Formats: sequence, C-alpha cells, structure tokens
Amino acid sequence: MGDEARREPGIAVELSGVSKSYTLYKNDRERFLALFHRGKGLKTHAALKDVSFSIRQGEAVGVIGKNGAGKSTLLKIITGVTFPTEGEVRVQGRVGALLELTAGFAPEMTGRENIYLKGCILGLPREQVEALERDIVDFAELGEYIDQPVRTYSSGMKMRLGFAINVSTQPDILVVDEALSVGDAAFREKCNRKILELVGSGVTVLYVSHAMKSVQALCSRVLYLVKGKLVFDGDVETALEKYQKGK
Repeated sequence: MGDEARREPGIAVELSGVSKSYTLYKNDRERFLALFHRGKGLKTHAALKDVSFSIRQGEAVGVIGKNGAGKSTLLKIITGVTFPTEGEVRVQGRVGALLELTAGFAPEMTGRENIYLKGCILGLPREQVEALERDIVDFAELGEYIDQPVRTYSSGMKMRLGFAINVSTQPDILVVDEALSVGDAAFREKCNRKILELVGSGVTVLYVSHAMKSVQALCSRVLYLVKGKLVFDGDVETALEKYQKGK
C-alpha cells in the first residue's frame, strides 16, 4: 500500500464481539481421546471475552494488562496465528508481526538467505527484497555472521535479524509483543526510534508491553485487558492509572 493510501483515515483493524476459548487437557492421553468424544466434559479457558474495538490507519495503540489478561491471544488473532471462537475480525493491509522474532528461520540457511525466505513467505517479489536487503543487513548489525548459517546464531542475533526483517518490509500494520527487549541498550533504543519512525510514516502499530514508559512514548491510545475482557479503551494516562491501581 502506498503512502497516499496510508493517509486515508480508514479502519485498519476491527474486532466485533471476539471471544477465544481453549480446551484444557490433563495429559496427552486425554487430548487423544477428545478426538473421539469431541471434548465432552473437558474444562475450557476463556482467553478473550466479547472484545470489540476498531483502530484507524496510522494509530499507535498500546495493549496492557497483567499476565494472563489475553494480550498475546489478541495479537495472535489479529495476525491470523489463531482464530476466534466467536465474533468477527477484519484487518485491512499487510501485517508485520513482532511476536516470536526467532520463529520461522531455516537453521541451515544463512541470515542473508533467510531474508529472502521471509520475503517470499510475506509475498514480496524478489526485486523488492533485493532493494530492502542492504537496509535489513545494516539494521541487524550482524557483520560477517549475516552469511553464516542461522543455527550458529545466538538467540539475540536471531532476534536482531527477525526485528530488522519485519520492520524493513514496509508493513501497513505492525504488531509488537515485547520485541523491544532485543539486544543491548543501544540497540533497544535503535528499535524504539524505528517504531516511532514507522508511526510517523502512517503505519498502524499495536504494541504490547509491561514497560509503561515505552507505552507512553510510542502510543496515543491504550486498550486495557483484565482476565480476557476489555475494561478500558482510551487515553494513555487514564489507562496507565487504572492499570497501576489494578482497576
């Protein structure tokens, strides 16, 4: 999507009455038997309960809540990693997801080869990936390791490469889940600057974090989840005050 289209004040993400439940299994045997008994008598956990909101193109929205509030489940539904049990999800534009930065790499391929693999998975033409390659390599700061097999990388190196690929492939919507913990302090600051640059260019950003200062710096609006329910949707300061008071 071009810059002109991004400036249009359309809806980038919309959820209507979204709920997500998971079946809880005691062990693998119970999981296997459920295939034949359709899960009768098994316990379920409601990760999200009747969540509705819309996000306009170009908004930077924080998602906060304690562990188990449903934040990661919400992002996985928006990115298509999982699907809602009930409700509707509408997403306009290509999504770049910083959820599990080290996932999806081919370990025997080099870092450079994995750039092209990721580009192919994202549906980008080879010519576009070639044009982005230098920016990705420079941002990741892996030096000569960019041409070594990814299996030789540390977890931090993989995260750097994953972040660089996702922020450089020009997404319309960027979904971030605690991804800014990558690398040292200087690299984290570099990541923060890149996110702010994307926000300024009109990219829609959803940002999950327990770091309230980062939420304040990056976001103009916050969704506050408590035990799967959306209890507040509004300005940053009010949301953080409610979160800190446990309301």
